[in-house]
Amino acid sequence: MNITNNISSVPYNTFGLEVNISTLIELNSKEDFSSLHTVLQGKEYHILGGGSNVLLLNDVTAPVLHINTKGLEVIKESDDYVLVKMQAGESWHEAVLWAVAHNYGGIENLSLIPGKCGAAPMQNIGAYGVEVKDVLHAVTAYKLEDGYEYTFHNEECEFGYRTSNFKTIWKDKFIITSIILRLSKEGHHTLNTSYGAIEKELADRGIVQPTISDLSEVVIAIRQSKLPYPEEVGNAGSFFKNPIISMSLYEELVSEYPHMPSYPIDAASVKVPAGWLIDQCGWKGKVIGQTGTYKNQALVLVNHGGASGKEIYALSEDIKISVRQKFKIDLEREVNVWR
Repeated sequence: MNITNNISSVPYNTFGLEVNISTLIELNSKEDFSSLHTVLQGKEYHILGGGSNVLLLNDVTAPVLHINTKGLEVIKESDDYVLVKMQAGESWHEAVLWAVAHNYGGIENLSLIPGKCGAAPMQNIGAYGVEVKDVLHAVTAYKLEDGYEYTFHNEECEFGYRTSNFKTIWKDKFIITSIILRLSKEGHHTLNTSYGAIEKELADRGIVQPTISDLSEVVIAIRQSKLPYPEEVGNAGSFFKNPIISMSLYEELVSEYPHMPSYPIDAASVKVPAGWLIDQCGWKGKVIGQTGTYKNQALVLVNHGGASGKEIYALSEDIKISVRQKFKIDLEREVNVWR
């Protein structure tokens, strides 16, 4: 465990926002968690992984727990699947590449999603028709109150669209230490190529029978074409969730906007791309001071250099208002706002 006082937040958030972190506690091993109760002494705290899904509005006075534990290992294997344990501090994208390299399938559609493995079940990360809940076997988490580690299986986490119990009723009670995924082995893969962008990219490459490696490469190419590198332009990826609306509202809107894209959820609801809604309101590529939206994807809010968290938050409020006025849809932020 390493404890550092009064440091810049810039290296610890992909927006590149500058605030002061009063106390940064770096957790590098399982043993470090057992000392937390004594170190924190009942104080409130923040949990930080890769910093790719946070918006910092002010200096951070509560201790920040930076999860940096490492390790990827197969803990069980059969003819058709493996159970892979991933430590919370592992890079999610590097873990995906590791799985693909070993021909373990199920998460190739989630390639190039920023952040750490520990954050994956918290908000049930997803992309291109796949969510982490589809392959998650179990989560291990440390309970600060009693100093014990608990194991929660998939159904206990109550996963929803970009949410789970770790983001709601278990928030600030448990710290995720590792995740266990059930991944398919060669000959048992089920590829999800249903999203149009994937189908088009595969066709453009002349790939008729894709492998999980092909699918990972295609997803990476698509994401790179739409999203800026945080090292070049500060951002936190998708800023808003794709809203799920009632079928009645969708039918009302599609009569006025016949080209509105959508993805069916069930008989009563439809998911609509937030990026399309924001684009239709004229925000795509807009620059306001040192912030704005990315030129290739309106869903991505950016820091052009020197923006504050409050400026980015204000922009997000303006975007929410305009979408509500035009489409009667309330956007919900995907990023976690640290106030």
